[in-house]
Amino acid sequence: MYQSTLDAPVNETTRVAQDDAVLNPNFYTTDFDAMDKVDVSLMRKEWDELIAEFRADPNKDHFKRNAEFDADFSHYSPQLKREFVDFLVSSVTAEFSGCILYAEIKKRVRNKDMRELFGFMSRDEGRHAGFINHTLNDFRVGVDLSFLTKAKKYRYFQPKFIYYATYLSEKIGYARYIHIYHNFAQRNPDKRFHPIFRWFENWCWDEFRHGEAFAVLMRSQPHTLRGVNKWWIKFFLNAVFTTMYVRDHARRPFFEAMGWDVDEFDRRVIRMTNDISKQVFPVVIDVDNERVWQLMERMHRNNQTLPALRRAGGIVNAVKEKLTLLDNGITFLKLLLTPGKENPLKPDFRSTPEAWLPDLRTPAPAAA
Repeated sequence: MYQSTLDAPVNETTRVAQDDAVLNPNFYTTDFDAMDKVDVSLMRKEWDELIAEFRADPNKDHFKRNAEFDADFSHYSPQLKREFVDFLVSSVTAEFSGCILYAEIKKRVRNKDMRELFGFMSRDEGRHAGFINHTLNDFRVGVDLSFLTKAKKYRYFQPKFIYYATYLSEKIGYARYIHIYHNFAQRNPDKRFHPIFRWFENWCWDEFRHGEAFAVLMRSQPHTLRGVNKWWIKFFLNAVFTTMYVRDHARRPFFEAMGWDVDEFDRRVIRMTNDISKQVFPVVIDVDNERVWQLMERMHRNNQTLPALRRAGGIVNAVKEKLTLLDNGITFLKLLLTPGKENPLKPDFRSTPEAWLPDLRTPAPAAA
């Protein structure tokens, strides 16, 4: 799987990015008429402050390469190269997914507030995707983004589902990038094996700001945070956290190359994202309940058995595969039914990325 991604021509890498597997980043579309009717009057002050931040464009000149990118990276081991390229392909697909969705919302609505916001966010995500793809091109495996736009399947989400999923995607993106950046700054400067990681600090400021935009949108639409929607919020929290956990644990060598234990990384990132989301979600995951981590670990272990079953073929292994997938579904249902924590919302909810900088000199919460 990884070998074909790494050594094949560019169009083969694009086909990997095109794959619509459950754990891969997806492309989305939504109800544009509903988006056109969004009224942010309840949060006008917060909205105008946020738009002023976007208009200032603090990262306008950040995504420019320097001489460090001209270095010779041929000394990478085959495994590290495979894992790094896989990380970049997943990242560029996720960034470009946001770019396409935001650009389409801007194009399809007349609402001035929505057009302005999603235009700014599409601008940012386009920069991110282009910057990552330039690095992939250094390895001769760049993704054909224009082909991806036409070829990848689009999943329809109601606007509220876009809010929940994309808010979490942006905030967890911040938490991941800031932890990677500060790991090199505080603990493992000698393990920074590629210059792209130096860009992650300012980069994740964009991710945080995008999350703030969806926080303001949801707080301006209180119905999205009430009643049955609390169950949907819990669903998306569990889905996003589990997807990250399973995908990261399949990339253990990549995290080891950066000096991370993947269990510590995921616990820190999920805990931070869960805490940040208290600004807007009336219910969050009880990350102090060890059952949550045990259930995610079970899904990871199940996923680890699937490739061998598929390669082996035959009726017996096909049945085993179906039973493993069924067990994943049951395990995820158990996660949903695990009690969360109610979270009364505060009127002053805006936050800043500086408020969440990690101190990696302190130990992470240990497994029970």
